[in-house]
Amino acid sequence: MSTVIPDSDSPAAVLRPSLTAAELGFEPNALDAYLRAHVAHVGGAMEITPIAGGQSNPTYFVTYPEARLVLRKRPAGPVLPSAHSVDREYRVMQALAVTDVPVPKVLAYCARPEVIGTPFYVMERLEGRVFADCSLPGVSPADRRAMYFDMADTLARLHQVDWKVLGLTDYGREGNFFGRQIGRWTKQWELSKTRDLPDIDRLVQWLPLHVPPDELTTIAHGDFRIGNLMFHPIEPRVVGVLDWELSTLGHPLADLAFSALAWRLLPTEYMGMRGLDHAGLGIPSASQYLSRYYATFPGAGRVAPFHVAFSLFRLAVIFEGIAARARSGTAIAANAAQTGEMAAGFARRAVQTIEGIF
Repeated sequence: MSTVIPDSDSPAAVLRPSLTAAELGFEPNALDAYLRAHVAHVGGAMEITPIAGGQSNPTYFVTYPEARLVLRKRPAGPVLPSAHSVDREYRVMQALAVTDVPVPKVLAYCARPEVIGTPFYVMERLEGRVFADCSLPGVSPADRRAMYFDMADTLARLHQVDWKVLGLTDYGREGNFFGRQIGRWTKQWELSKTRDLPDIDRLVQWLPLHVPPDELTTIAHGDFRIGNLMFHPIEPRVVGVLDWELSTLGHPLADLAFSALAWRLLPTEYMGMRGLDHAGLGIPSASQYLSRYYATFPGAGRVAPFHVAFSLFRLAVIFEGIAARARSGTAIAANAAQTGEMAAGFARRAVQTIEGIF
């Protein structure tokens, strides 16, 4: 069967044992009954194991004797508008199943909150490696290089998918992507703001005045990074692109710039590897990574400071949202308050980018 076997060094690999209904926050028997009615090969005893370490949609391994599944659900409690849209994750992966973009096979979507408290979907569980650490521990230098280049190739293939043919014309709006996104994340900032951050306020003013005129529209993953890719168990290639929560129709350079933030952020920060011995590790430079993408999709354009600043701005607002959920008691991860504090650092880096000093 085929979603996620995290790498053993990844925080996402820390699994909690099967829990009671009170501990899970929903009735596992109700889930079991739903799966037996809607998913093939489901029978026998069900085992459900939460996957710890994420900040977003709660995710669980659901295992039967002849079915290995993954469940993703919307968090309980209040969430920001348009956030945690598990229905969109399900829809885009279902559409991409006929393309050369590797995605888990989705099996069922349930919009009825009465089953387990919130909408959810289930997919087949892929076998492979997921790395939270951008240095890809335990991998040879040659394989690290190949894995980063396949990451670039995978993103370029995604951006060349004909979304109209896939029936995704209403998955987002065509054109003016950055203008709309700046407006969206500005509103999210206002809704989740927990303190004054002058750097974010400056970005709110600067970004709308510097939007590039290019109106190219592709499928945009929205959170394309090494930690959201599953690699083959032993080969240096991507076998699954995960976590489509922020996907939409958008500009490819938003994805590309975001995916290259790892070279700009420190290992102590989210998805960072700045300061590591990239050459010694076999990791290509940022320019080599970007060049690989450009070679695969030459029509995408080139990443500019605007794209980097926008990516950092969006990341800052997302992490401020994590801080807001921590304060309200609905955060997924226990370290959400600490993680939310990174928002100020991301905003500072974005301002340094537009000032040409980062």
